[in-house]
Formats: sequence, structure tokens, C-alpha cells
Amino acid sequence: MGRSLGLIMVVIVAAVGGYFYTRQATSVTQVGSTPQTTIDVTAVRNDLLALANAERRYFASNGKYATLEELRTNGDLSSIPTRPNYSYSAQTTDTSFNIIAGYSGPDPKAPKRIAVDETMAITTDGK
Repeated sequence: MGRSLGLIMVVIVAAVGGYFYTRQATSVTQVGSTPQTTIDVTAVRNDLLALANAERRYFASNGKYATLEELRTNGDLSSIPTRPNYSYSAQTTDTSFNIIAGYSGPDPKAPKRIAVDETMAITTDGK
């Protein structure tokens, strides 16, 4: 009796754990209609973090934030990233920045706008 109750508990715990795992895995992979869109969005998020880190380095040396072109000419960026269907822009002041990746591709479920600010928080709008 004790062993069968233990086996039933193990099966129940495994089922609950599997349910939560699949729910979480589903929420991570639902970015766009295709796997390529998911790959592109991940790459864009990495680009945004690299751009934000360049802004932070520039701020540490100059006491203000810079445009993407200023970051490139100053050497904080080797080049401004280019991705199919995405364009990057920056809105900066002396004390804050917001770098935006705008989507113009064919996938209707892809995020239309992904942004990062001086807090390094990535936000996604317009699915």
C-alpha cells in the first residue's frame, strides 16, 4: 500500500511538473508565426542590449547619452546593426535614452516595436 501510494504521488508530481514546463515553453516560443521570426526577435533583443551597453559606456565617459551615429563615430560601436525587416533608432537626452527596433516585415504576429531604455529593460509592443 505504501509503495503504490508513493508511486502514485511520483506520477502526479511528474504530471504537474510536465504541465508547468510545457506552459512555460509555449509562452517563450510564441513570438511570431514562424521559427525564423523567433530567431530574428532574439537577435534584435541581443542587438538592443549591445546598443544599450554602448550607450552606458558612452555615458560613463562623457556624462551624457549619444545618438547611434555618435556612438559609431566615437568607436563605442563598430557598426549599427542591420537586420532584415528591422530598423533601429534612438531617442536620447542628456540623462536618458530609448533605443527602438521597428519591424516592417510580413509576419503579422511579430512584435512591431521592441525597445530598451537606460534601465536595460526591454519592452515589446504591437503583436
